[in-house]
Amino acid sequence: MDEAIKKKFDFIGYIKTLPIATTIIGAFFVLILIISLFYDFSLANLIGDSIQRFGMWGLFVLAMVPSIQSGTGPNFALPVGICAGLLSMVTAIEFGFTGMSLIIVAALFAIIVGSVFGYIYGYLMNAVKGSEMAIATYTGFAITMLFCMVWMAVPFASPNLGWFLGDGLRNLIALEPVGADQILDNILRFSFFGIDIPTGMLLVVFVACTLVWLFFRSKTGVAISAVGANPMFATAAGLNVDRSRIIANILSTVLAALGVIVYYQSFTFIQIYDAPLMMAFPAVAAVLVGGATAQRAKVRNVIIGAFLFQGLLTTAPAVVDRIITADIVDPVRMTIQNGVILYALTQLKGGAK
Repeated sequence: MDEAIKKKFDFIGYIKTLPIATTIIGAFFVLILIISLFYDFSLANLIGDSIQRFGMWGLFVLAMVPSIQSGTGPNFALPVGICAGLLSMVTAIEFGFTGMSLIIVAALFAIIVGSVFGYIYGYLMNAVKGSEMAIATYTGFAITMLFCMVWMAVPFASPNLGWFLGDGLRNLIALEPVGADQILDNILRFSFFGIDIPTGMLLVVFVACTLVWLFFRSKTGVAISAVGANPMFATAAGLNVDRSRIIANILSTVLAALGVIVYYQSFTFIQIYDAPLMMAFPAVAAVLVGGATAQRAKVRNVIIGAFLFQGLLTTAPAVVDRIITADIVDPVRMTIQNGVILYALTQLKGGAK
């Protein structure tokens, strides 16, 4: 019994099992926080901003789990779900919904539209087995460009959506006029030792994580994991491989659609047109930094990776900018982000098997 307890609480042993990227990013994040104390930064503000970014990106990173577990690899076609979520949000605004009703209606619509888009995307992934990640990336780019034309053509008439002159939707849509800015963040919001906690948004993320965790312990979830681990054995066991992959990609797409609603209510503006284009890459990098691989991912990889990756992107540029005393925040942010993504991409090893 004593040995079992010791093993359970062996923190050092657990650290040794973490992937090198997780260890490096975690150590660098802690180092940045320590350095910030010597340059008059508010540690509470830095941690609060990191928590905020974790909440904003949580569902995007969670969307990686179903696709990875099903064997289709990280979902580089995240813009498919994001576009479904954006369509849901602007449609809810067009129909006059405001405040929490806007968020609820947009979420319900996102589940429906995301399921349809996810089914089509899953069918595509089944048609290109062996090249999923490459095709997914092009799919994400293609859907973003397609929706650029949709945003110019939709006959929406709400003054909150359109340009003052001309047709089409404006590229930046404010949520304050419709009462939906940070509406989830402000539910039960409180401050803890000066750290601002957006309770409502975090609850949404953790509830979603719990539901996904429970789903992969259900009969369908276990079947999806079995298909991802060994498709030939799954087929021999009587499992429908194609059906399992489609279900997983529907779930991944719906999570992305809901994720963009959570993201933009916190951001307080909706960005359309080419905004979704590169959003998959930080999400992929985060889940891999959290300890996932191209073949296996767990909810804990989502929580660890999203917090470390977004926390580092939030804190490091500002601290480095203060040290060097030059306006290099954006270059530092891009260097860190793309450096981590580059590492993540080197870990994919040719995609899911």
